[in-house]
Amino acid sequence: MILEIAQIDLKPGSEADFEAAIAKAAEIFRAAAGCRSFAVRRSVEKPQRYRLLIEWDTLEAHTKDFTGSQAWKDYRAMVSPYFEAPPQVEHTELALQAF
Repeated sequence: MILEIAQIDLKPGSEADFEAAIAKAAEIFRAAAGCRSFAVRRSVEKPQRYRLLIEWDTLEAHTKDFTGSQAWKDYRAMVSPYFEAPPQVEHTELALQAF
């Protein structure tokens, strides 16, 4: 299992519109092959910063199958107008589940 973490900084004042758009976009991820979960977290200290936490079966399910697909293009069209800058994305794998 791969966890994609995307940090997204928004244009000031666009938080509510982004949250509405990302809620609709969640359905795109629900239908994506290899996507296990989709969550959005908002920073307390920096309210214009969000993190998408998306679990994929494999790295390739995200990078080869989803990214660049029509579904990905639809998702980006929904949310990218609110981005202050391109998202920072990294992929992680579990090293320890302590409790």
